[in-house]
Amino acid sequence: MKKIFIITGILSGCVAMTAAQTRVEKKVATRASGYGVTYSLPKTSLIMNVEVTKVTCQAGPYYKYAEKYLGVKDAVAEDHVYYELGKITLTNKGIPDAENVYTVEFKAGTVAPYLYLTEDGFPCTVNTDYAPPAEPAGKAAEKETSSKPAAAVFTQELLMAGTVVRQAEVASKQIFHIRESRMDILTGDAENLPPDGESMKLMIQKLEDEEAALTRLFVGAATTETDWYDITLVPQEDLEDEVLFRFSGKLGILDADDLGGVPVYISLKATERPRELTPKEAEKKEKMAKGLIYNVPGRAQVEIKSAGKTYCKADMQIVQFGTTESLAPVLFEDRKNPVKILFYPETGAIKQIIQ
Repeated sequence: MKKIFIITGILSGCVAMTAAQTRVEKKVATRASGYGVTYSLPKTSLIMNVEVTKVTCQAGPYYKYAEKYLGVKDAVAEDHVYYELGKITLTNKGIPDAENVYTVEFKAGTVAPYLYLTEDGFPCTVNTDYAPPAEPAGKAAEKETSSKPAAAVFTQELLMAGTVVRQAEVASKQIFHIRESRMDILTGDAENLPPDGESMKLMIQKLEDEEAALTRLFVGAATTETDWYDITLVPQEDLEDEVLFRFSGKLGILDADDLGGVPVYISLKATERPRELTPKEAEKKEKMAKGLIYNVPGRAQVEIKSAGKTYCKADMQIVQFGTTESLAPVLFEDRKNPVKILFYPETGAIKQIIQ
């Protein structure tokens, strides 16, 4: 079996997973077209959207004294970068299937039926206008940056301290002084209390910002960037612990054949498949080939996991695990009240029949 795994990265600062509006085109069965409309039925591709966060850590100049002066034991001791694997979401997307292109033929002299087709030729509706569903809001790539120490935290005493150890001592005293000042304001013990609640809020925020900036001199700072990657799989049969991609805490997301990371597996098991037709049923189905062919998708249970953790588990419709059925053109011959049909364009399955 030939499997297709495609990894597409979404860079920071761009919009990730923003679905484009479905563009459709109206096709009318006229005499010029032989009273027929050609369309294509899709097959299913699974899109795995993988969230990866890059964390950049920077050590503070006084990290050696974080435990001595602040009691912090896990301060960043050296600059480094690491990656975290986040959520994995799963959707199905219809893609063109060259083996499932059909022409539906209608009887001459009846009402001219029309179909709305997508750019790929997938059916959307028959004899009724198509109203595309509202597209989900795009997910913007996030970038959360810890601010650098402000110049205001470097008091004259701190700047004049000769050695690093002396600077660390002065900075720690400033931190405790800020904490005491904040507590005095909150308890009402400060000599010069803010005149109103809004002024108090601003003063407290300023003190907290100064404390955070000074604390980063000891514990360090971290900057995070979250990116999303799309991985595409076109399933043809069941899969058991197939390597979808690999992930490294030092390198991030990697190709499935890159042994520099831990494997992330996908398992896919069909749960609904059509029964095998008898020769008579197969012959009857073949005679209806000029009707309106549509998909009846099968279903599969999909699970994505790595190192004992399950990231995604879902029940999905899979066109390749299903079959096709047909509606006879005679259904569309009522000039006064023609049959209307709505499809799911991503699967080619019928959503609703209106008579």
